Amino acid sequence: MCNIAGKKVVVGITGSIAAYKSAELVRHLRKAGAVVKVVMTANATRFVTPLTFETLSGNKVIWDMFSQPGTSIDHISLGQESDLIVIAPATANLLAKIAHGLADDFVSTLILAATARVLICPAMDKEMFSNSIVQANIISLKERDFTVMEPEKGMLASGAIGAGRFPDPSIIMEEIRYLLSDHDLEGLKVLVTAGPTIEYSDPVRIVTNRSTGKMGYAMAMAARRRGAEVTLVTGPTHLDPPQGIQMIKVKTAEEMREAVLHNYRDRDVVIKAAAVCDYRPQRKAQQKEKKKREPMTVEMIPTPDILAELGKNKGNISLVGFAAETTDHTANATDKMKEKNLDLIVVNDVSREDRGFAADSNEVRMIDRAGNEETVPLMSKEEVADRILDKIKGLRIE
Repeated sequence: MCNIAGKKVVVGITGSIAAYKSAELVRHLRKAGAVVKVVMTANATRFVTPLTFETLSGNKVIWDMFSQPGTSIDHISLGQESDLIVIAPATANLLAKIAHGLADDFVSTLILAATARVLICPAMDKEMFSNSIVQANIISLKERDFTVMEPEKGMLASGAIGAGRFPDPSIIMEEIRYLLSDHDLEGLKVLVTAGPTIEYSDPVRIVTNRSTGKMGYAMAMAARRRGAEVTLVTGPTHLDPPQGIQMIKVKTAEEMREAVLHNYRDRDVVIKAAAVCDYRPQRKAQQKEKKKREPMTVEMIPTPDILAELGKNKGNISLVGFAAETTDHTANATDKMKEKNLDLIVVNDVSREDRGFAADSNEVRMIDRAGNEETVPLMSKEEVADRILDKIKGLRIE
């Protein structure tokens, strides 16, 4: 599990135009409960004043080793007492310094003396980022166990379009959560399905359901944070692709079936959180059906039961299903678990507006194959995901 609250994080800021975006990162860290201290290079202070970061972090900002009182040995204590150092943004100049062991200012000296893990987020113009010297320095840093994030592609400050953009602070936060996690699921291979499926009646009209994919994505991200190797098979959603996860996009139930059956055999855990349509139109019209004044009947036929098929051929895989119910929750879920040979089923009441479909929170009941029940009270879907993973981990140990 990863709880950032109370973690000591140093944010290092260098002289890039992207320095202003670091303010949002500091805000995210503080909101998550981290103890944040900011260090800056002299050039960074030309873009954003230290006062900005002192206000956001609630702590003194260090930008000079000698002119500021009481900072002469802070490069030792900060680097060794912190849980993580995040250099965001990192210029090509700082990458070169770290790669070659140079320490001529507070930030580079801090990193050289650090025992904490270091996350580096490069940001620069595309020609500079693609320069072979810069790329060689990045390779050198990765070989020395520094974590270096890939910059985003897009329009840069120069007006050019390419790789070099400062990653969105939410993406950096996900990497921070991963690095600060206990990785208690390391070595496990996990397959997660998420989102709805859609079934076409003609090229325009579809049959689908209310699933947004939030619970399945939360499961995938929580498993990845805890060290698992995760593959996510997802139906159509509006969610951002999860960081560090192999993602397979599908649309229909049949496409999801093919993706799952192709990828599940070498998995340790399969979590079927997707809301697969139970029926599809028997016939898909090749052209858009024109509106008529009389009623139209659409014949529906069952879609493949992916979960039941997995249950018949699961071997040593821990198979987890979800049950979206509106009545008789426990009875319906228990029947489903037995019928489909599941190890665990997660039941949620989708008749409530503040939980389940489309909501950011959920309240679920977990039932294992031995009949043991555990209720997870209303909390964020990320927290629910961790509770479910705790249960899965316990069942595998048993």
